[in-house]
Amino acid sequence: MNLLRTKSVQQLVSESEEQQTKLKRALSAFDLTALGIGGIIGTGIFVLTGIGASNFAGPALVISFIIAGLASGLAALSYAEFAAMIPVAGSAYTYGYAALGEIFAWVIGWDLLLEYGLASSTVAVGWSGYLVNLLSAIGVNLPAWATNAPGAGGIIDLPAILIVGLIVSLLTVGVKESKWVNNIIVVVKLAVILLFIAVGTSHVTPANWHPYMPFGWGGVMTGASIIFFAYLGFDAVSTAAEEAKKPQRDLPIGLMASLGISTVLYILVTMILTGMVNYTKLNTSAPVSFALNYIGMHWAAALLSVGAIAGITSVLLVDLFAQTRILYAMSRDGLLPPVFSSVHQKFKTPHVSTRLVGLVVAAMAGFTPIKDLAEMANIGTLFAFVIVSAAVIVLRKTKPEQRRPFRVPLVPWLPLLAIVACLYLMYSLPLLTWIRFVVWLAVGLIIYWRYGSRHSLLQKGENGRLSGDKTMGTDPQKGGRGAAR
Repeated sequence: MNLLRTKSVQQLVSESEEQQTKLKRALSAFDLTALGIGGIIGTGIFVLTGIGASNFAGPALVISFIIAGLASGLAALSYAEFAAMIPVAGSAYTYGYAALGEIFAWVIGWDLLLEYGLASSTVAVGWSGYLVNLLSAIGVNLPAWATNAPGAGGIIDLPAILIVGLIVSLLTVGVKESKWVNNIIVVVKLAVILLFIAVGTSHVTPANWHPYMPFGWGGVMTGASIIFFAYLGFDAVSTAAEEAKKPQRDLPIGLMASLGISTVLYILVTMILTGMVNYTKLNTSAPVSFALNYIGMHWAAALLSVGAIAGITSVLLVDLFAQTRILYAMSRDGLLPPVFSSVHQKFKTPHVSTRLVGLVVAAMAGFTPIKDLAEMANIGTLFAFVIVSAAVIVLRKTKPEQRRPFRVPLVPWLPLLAIVACLYLMYSLPLLTWIRFVVWLAVGLIIYWRYGSRHSLLQKGENGRLSGDKTMGTDPQKGGRGAAR
């Protein structure tokens, strides 16, 4: 059994065109950019800015976002090269299969399933927090037991479960319908973010930026590692490669444009937020609306809460979309049961994968505190970026002749810089997060050993060729090399 067997680019592309499992190409460059913004801008701005500033970095969270953005930008270059070269569903999983081998593809695919599941759950909990605040502002107070996880003062987070169910229903209907919903939501949330910037700028008190780095440089780096998963949305753009109309041109545009726009907005919002309210008061699940209420701008806070709910909804839509496509890709390769790559006859979506993902994410969102979810999602994101950056270096050496519509400059130095930056951020995460991550990977390796390695279509193909060669060589009656001699 060859654990390092790889798939050629041509093989990956041809498999994606098989009619039984073919997805519908419906996304333009604008749609892909909106998909990226929809996935990046949301929980990072509307939820994690408060947690990151109050617990880890203080006003220096701005630096945390810059560091996370730079590390993401370096990784995004590698993603862009692969996405244009291999316009196939699966993102880092598929890239690992092409460059590093099946065992690495499995590990990164298994990691991505955890990463997107936890990210989706985190986003759903953040959505619930904004909904509760908005309803409270109009006099409707939901009971704490029904709006918080057991570790956060409640029994179950019902609003989080509800929104996951609604998004799963939308994704099951089709990618075309989902993209229009996402595009509309992106416009709404960009409008409310610009409103916050316009209103908040005149209420900034520079004294709130002192001390600027209350937790030291270590706090800044921990803050960067905690908020890092906010940048996961650009990875979701690459998972949509198989549904892009002109993937070689549009995918790099969607990746880089969405990341650049989102990073600028993150920096501006964080700077204004920590200038409006002292960082010690921002430990809340709805820090942006809290800041507006704090300065007496209640109408703006209510409007922003509506926009935040819409914005976080689009993040959840993108994250769930990405996770279902990775599960679909792994199943199509035989590493997971074939039911997960079945495509709905009418909607042309992986409906079984979508519903399964929805059930798991709803369960995690309903019963797990947001802090634990965010930490685990971050380590998975960083690990994925390390693998993709390494894969670019390897494939440049092993397949230099391969056509690359987009090329990362200064290889291997820029990918190596991305690897170092991501590993350092992983190092900054708590030990418990590492332990959980290692346990998850260990479980994944057991599943691969018991199921994936035995059902891999690539493995079966190699065994078939070897068996065929052996038969031809030993039975002259059937022709082949033995008969020729």
